[in-house]
Amino acid sequence: MKLSDIKENVYNFYSVKIVKSFKSIRTYILFSFSLLIIIALFIFLFLSLNYTKQAIIRNSTDYTSQLVRQVNSDIDSYIQYMKNISIMITRNSDVSEYLFNDDENESEKEIRKNAIIEQLNTLKNSQTDIRNIGIYRSDDLYLFNDGKDTLNPHIELEKLDWYKETVSSRKVTYLSSSHVQTLINNKYTWVITLSNQLTNPYTNNADGFVFIDLNYHKIRELCDNINLGKQGYLFIIDENGNLIYHPKQQLLYSSLKTECIDKITSLPPSENSFITTVDGSKKLYTVSTSRKTNWTVVGVADLNELNHMQKQTQIIYILTALLLFIIAFLISGILSQKITEPIRQLQASMSKVEQGEFETAIVPETEQKNMNEIGSLRHSFNIMALKIQSLIDTNTEVQRQKRKSELKALQSQIKPHFLYNTLDSIIWMAETGENKKVVLMTSALAKLFRQSISNDDEIVTISQEIEYVKSYLTIQKMRYKDTMDYHINIEENILNYQIVKLIIQPLVENAIYHGLKYKDSPGNLWIDGYKENDDIYIVVSDDGVGMDEETLEHIFDDKPHSKNSTGVGINNIQNRLHLYYAPEYGLTFESEKDHGTTVYIHIPATTRRTQ
Repeated sequence: MKLSDIKENVYNFYSVKIVKSFKSIRTYILFSFSLLIIIALFIFLFLSLNYTKQAIIRNSTDYTSQLVRQVNSDIDSYIQYMKNISIMITRNSDVSEYLFNDDENESEKEIRKNAIIEQLNTLKNSQTDIRNIGIYRSDDLYLFNDGKDTLNPHIELEKLDWYKETVSSRKVTYLSSSHVQTLINNKYTWVITLSNQLTNPYTNNADGFVFIDLNYHKIRELCDNINLGKQGYLFIIDENGNLIYHPKQQLLYSSLKTECIDKITSLPPSENSFITTVDGSKKLYTVSTSRKTNWTVVGVADLNELNHMQKQTQIIYILTALLLFIIAFLISGILSQKITEPIRQLQASMSKVEQGEFETAIVPETEQKNMNEIGSLRHSFNIMALKIQSLIDTNTEVQRQKRKSELKALQSQIKPHFLYNTLDSIIWMAETGENKKVVLMTSALAKLFRQSISNDDEIVTISQEIEYVKSYLTIQKMRYKDTMDYHINIEENILNYQIVKLIIQPLVENAIYHGLKYKDSPGNLWIDGYKENDDIYIVVSDDGVGMDEETLEHIFDDKPHSKNSTGVGINNIQNRLHLYYAPEYGLTFESEKDHGTTVYIHIPATTRRTQ
């Protein structure tokens, strides 16, 4: 929440809800107190009796939604942990050699087998929720659990749904729905299966798999820890509406119990809850779907329990209203004079709160022994003002530290293979006696490193940034020789203006590796800079292969770094510019297939760091 929003909420709450109401109370106490009490009592009872049910349902929905989302998050973490175990086994060299190295002698194979069994058995024994764990290549080459379990002789592997999905799925790890595992002989239990294909390193073909069967111990534990009332519960379904977990799972499979699974799966994305009648009673269904597992966690609350709470609340409202009426009527004359002065003090303090002066808004308090309702209100107001000020100070500091950390984390680094290639080039030139080129490239590399690894300044002048780019281009020009040329035209009047460090070089690197490198003929790269009004534009353009419209449309999407990527993503650069300046500044791309790409860097003309 923004500071302005906090101020507005505080002022609206205390100034409108309290000050105006108490000001009216003072007037009505003096002139027409009886009428005021009747009106206040009527409004109080009307609101309580008409909106209590909706409020309870709304609050219950919000509360249940939070719980369901938390369970979904916990399940995501749990499944991810199990996926990591599965991937670890998949990448185990002993597993690969045991299954696919047919040239290995029997003694070596036996040693590997025992090592694998020990690992599988250790994993299974350390996790109570792992029912089965194993590797498989063929009928004659597999290991399950402690190595003693055997393959079901009657099973047809190709007919198992989870196996078919493992083979066809593009995901690294396939997560199945709830099913009976029939792969292992005499161990037919309901499980959830995580499976990974195994690739034969000698043929590069998929030939086998790793699987982990999970029982419901952990999932049941996560779901049972959630309190949704005596009649409430959680259950889980997959993206196709198949049941993953239910506390009364057997009743559902035997058709003795039903759930609104069709309605849940057809629920619009904008809605996460609905009320319906199930088995003669009204239920509140709240759903949360995980983007990682595509599982949907459903919370079910009984409305009868909520209605019971509603009736109790309404009775309390009525009794409270009557009590307040009696007390107010009896002591109104005594309190009328005492109320006036504290209210005026609160009004003055609220005006200060409106201006954001929380510390100076403190209202003088009376002795604790003389504390009354207004005194309590005054005390609460003082605590509120101090806590809000403390919260604002803490939030400001946290945001400052967070921003500092984010900016540090976003600083670019020289790509290792670029360094290796540069050093190789220096060695080659030294061996061929091109000493002048060795000195030039070494000097350029030193400048490049000096600028890159320096943590003193996060903001540099445009002149410094251009010098850094020149050092980088000097190296690339010497490496690529006649296949690339560059042209730098920066107006002198902008050289002393400041820019975020290491912004231009990654764009130049992108232009070389993704534009000019794949061009059949020699390519050119231009760097231009100019000032327009109060803004500065630096333009990096090339006549390389360019990009199609689809690639250009997704240019700012987060992509995992590959060994051929630049090491600094476009989205990274855009985020850094937004963090230092504002969202209206940053990068703009223009590109045409086979004609080249142009990048516009738009920043404000500043001579000091933007806060």
